[in-house]
Parts: sequence; C-alpha cells; structure tokens
Amino acid sequence: MNIPVFKPYFSQEEEDASVAAIKLGWLGPGSYVREFEARLAAFLGVAEELVVAVNTGTSAVHLALELCGVGHGDEVITPSFNNIADFQMIRALGAKPVFCDIMDDTLTIYPASIEALISDKTKAIICLDYGCALCDYRAVKEIGDRHGIPVVHDAAHAFGSSADGHKIGAQSEICTFSFDPVKNITCIDGGAVVVKTIEQAQKLRYMRLLGQQQDQKNLYQNKRAWTYDVGGAGYRYHLANLHGAIGIEQMKKIDDIYRERQRVFRSYDRALRGIEGLKLPIMNGEGIMPFIYIVRVLQRRRQEFIQYMSDHGVDTGIHWQPGHGFSVFADCRRGPLPVTEAIGQQIVTLPTYPGLSDQDIA
Repeated sequence: MNIPVFKPYFSQEEEDASVAAIKLGWLGPGSYVREFEARLAAFLGVAEELVVAVNTGTSAVHLALELCGVGHGDEVITPSFNNIADFQMIRALGAKPVFCDIMDDTLTIYPASIEALISDKTKAIICLDYGCALCDYRAVKEIGDRHGIPVVHDAAHAFGSSADGHKIGAQSEICTFSFDPVKNITCIDGGAVVVKTIEQAQKLRYMRLLGQQQDQKNLYQNKRAWTYDVGGAGYRYHLANLHGAIGIEQMKKIDDIYRERQRVFRSYDRALRGIEGLKLPIMNGEGIMPFIYIVRVLQRRRQEFIQYMSDHGVDTGIHWQPGHGFSVFADCRRGPLPVTEAIGQQIVTLPTYPGLSDQDIA
C-alpha cells in the first residue's frame, strides 16, 4: 500500500465521542461546540468569549475579512503563494486580491513587498504561516498600523505552535484556524476565529448563524431560541456538535500530536540534509508544530522526483499553485513575484502526520 501524504490521528476516543454525539440527538451547534471553544481558549491562553468556532477554515477567513469591512470594489493584499480559499473569500465579498511575494527561506509573506501595493482601495492584509515556518506577523502588523489597515493572520498551518512565549493566535489582531481533515488537529471539518474584543466575537457569533441576534447560551445548552432579530449579514457557518465532539478528543491529545509531528520533521531533516539538488524547509522557532514537510526539488527535476516517489509507493503533494497563475485572477494587481515564480515549480510535500513509522519515513 502507498504511504499517503496525510492521515488523521484517530483512536477509539474519537469513535466513542462520535457515537455519543449522535446519541445525544442534538446535531447543530450545542454543548460540544461550547466545550471545544473553551478548550481552544484555554490552550491559546485567551478569554473563552473571544474564540468563535465555525464549520470550516474557509468560513473563518470569510468572516474575518467581513469583520475588517471588506466589500465590493475593495482590495486585499495577500501572498500569491496562498491557499485558493483565501482568494475565493476575497472574491466572494466583491473585492480583489492583490498579490505580493514571499521570503525565500520561510516561504511566508515578504513584508518589504507590501507597502508599494497599498492603495486607497486596500481594506485588509492577509499574512499566513506555512508548513513549518511562522510569518513575521509583527512586521506586517506595523505596516498595517502605519496605514490604518487591519491584518488577518491566517494560521491554518500553525495551530499548536508558539512564538515569543505565546501560542499562535493569542497575540494577533484577528487570527483564523482550520481544523479540516488534514490539519494539525481535525474536527473532520471546522475552523475558528480568534479576536480581541467581545463586540467582535459577538458579531461573529451572529454572522455564523445566519445573522440571528440571539443569546447563543441557549444553543450551548442544546436548546433553541425561536424569536430573534436579524441586524446584518449572516451565513450558515456554525460548527456541528458532532464535529465539536471530535475536536475535543483531538485537543486532549494535542501534546502527543506536537511530539509526533516534531519527530517526523526531525527525522526527515537528519536524513535529507546535504543532498544535492534538494532544498529543505526551515523551522524558524523551537515551539513550532510542523504541519507539512516541504522540499524544493531544484534543476527542474520535480516531476521526475514525484514519479520516482510514486513508483516506490510514496504519495506526494504540491502545496500550493500560486494564485496569480489562475485564470480567474488574471486581472488582479500584483507586485514583482520572483520567489513565488521560482518555488511554484519546485515544491513537493512529503508525507507528514503523527503515527508515520520510522520505517515509512526511511
């Protein structure tokens, strides 16, 4: 059998939690969602009220951008080297992405490429962590503050990581996470937005539930409120109770997941160091939970590398294709993208997940 690129880290506990959630009979947002949010908040070191769980990481980005006031005719500066979800959420709000470049070492946003792209239409900046590296959020935030532009920190790859003694998500102005099937923890699918004020969190809670302005404490007790006002935009973005139950069990083993992902990263790093034509990723901190291990295959040999791995039973991936190359974004503004252009033809994702055996790594 092939060694897959991703594999969930499940055990009997997730199965038991799923059965219990189904037997409870309350399948919408409920008590398991409340507990999951509480566990996220305690882990991140923030107030429970400031963590809002949603159904996907994509929804989290959408709500974060809407919280920034992004709308028709606006622009959002983002690395072209980003997940398609962020671009599509910008587009869904009637705005356009403006593509900037990335750093050659970490493959995260290049702060010096941002300022020249700012215009009177710029409504937000997205910075993101990548693979096993953290972006320079502080540098990006300084640029945003200087121009009065909010920064959305997309930390889909960095849940569980720390920097400067704090968990990623605790210091950002607006931070989004993804808990999809392949992320550091999974809810099958899910996401979260972490904000700084109760007012922001309240608005997010209304928006995730079709704009219904009701006290969601009822939902957290597996009860409904049948009367409410609707004061603004809303979406069906709530997290299901079943998915919350799985997320709770994943959070209980977060320390094991951290150790396992570190083990896989270190094993690859030791074994692949010094191979000609192969550039390895940089983990720019001690407290990082590696998400994916990305190598850069040089000398235009990527396809040969991928085929060789496949012939020997090892699946690989490509994360991601640069956004400026998609036809739907061909008319979007962009700055010089030399690093993005280069790595778009080089990157390969190796299998990275807890439980990957030493034999499989070898």
